[in-house]
Amino acid sequence: MPEKLLNPVKVGSTTLSSRVVMAPLTRSRAGQPGDVPTELNVEYYAQRASAGLIVTEASQISRQGQGYAWTPGIYTDAQEAGWKKIVDAVHAKGGRISAQLWHVGRISHTLLQENGTAPVAPSAITASSTKCFPVNPNRATASFEYCSPPRALETAEIPGIVAQYRQAAERALRAGFDFVEVHSANGYLLQQFLATGTNLRTDQYGGSLENRARLTLEAVDAVIGVVGADRTGVRLSPHFEFNDITDTDTEAITLYLAREFSRRGIAYLHIAEPVWVGGPALEQEFRRQLRAAFTGTLICCGGYDADSAEKLLADGLADAVAFGRPFIANPDLVERIRRGAPWNEADRSTFYGGGAHGYTDYPTLAP
Repeated sequence: MPEKLLNPVKVGSTTLSSRVVMAPLTRSRAGQPGDVPTELNVEYYAQRASAGLIVTEASQISRQGQGYAWTPGIYTDAQEAGWKKIVDAVHAKGGRISAQLWHVGRISHTLLQENGTAPVAPSAITASSTKCFPVNPNRATASFEYCSPPRALETAEIPGIVAQYRQAAERALRAGFDFVEVHSANGYLLQQFLATGTNLRTDQYGGSLENRARLTLEAVDAVIGVVGADRTGVRLSPHFEFNDITDTDTEAITLYLAREFSRRGIAYLHIAEPVWVGGPALEQEFRRQLRAAFTGTLICCGGYDADSAEKLLADGLADAVAFGRPFIANPDLVERIRRGAPWNEADRSTFYGGGAHGYTDYPTLAP
């Protein structure tokens, strides 16, 4: 039995029951109109409450921040109320849950933007080989489509983006979330500012490594100001190449941010490793440097099984491990790890959109 993986761990001022984390998983099943969490979503998360920590599916902080159909937002009263029902259900089963705050930036389409406007980005560079998931004009269906050309954010607009992170954190706090995670990974807006290939700005948000990191740190500081550092997490994805991201400074800026996060005393740093989308494996030396740079709880996510996760913990290169697709098909993943039981296979055809099938109907082990 993987003993370290199943041991409790303290994250910030909160103790988790195990080091098994449920990774954020876009499922596109929010209620319409309004992208509001529903009772079906409540059931889904409650089924998985035995995870040491659930990180929610990414939730857009504004209409502008949406790139996929039927993803839940966290910027309206109805959305906040829907999330509160989810949090209450997870807490009722003894679980812990973190709200992941999301702005997709250029990974969007005019069909998803208010009044059909262009998506926004640090620079007007189209993610030309990347698809988003817009709702079709009939509002009843969605399909994967190439992203629309973005426009560059004006410098004067950026404080408004930071304010959206602050307001979303306020809603997450009222909804009762244990943590709030700033999504600065996977090729979305904050990583678009971090990366050399997508940020060609000449103002204080572009050029130097410190300038490119500025928006991520401003968003993190806004969240800390609402929920406190001991309830704040961040997701980064060094060496990520999906969503047309290229970055010649990927390790340097990751280590810089890790040190800045340590200085602020945030609860956890969540690393999305690139292997799950065909990127390179992180090298051991970089892992050691990252471990030294960040003094809080380090969570790694990237195609792990129970044995490889246990080894990562035993080697001291992480404090917890996040599992994504295994949690789709195994709501009782922690118990399966505990018993050494086989894992269900996930049905990819049901990942995005739909109802209970492929969402809340996966079998669990007999008591």
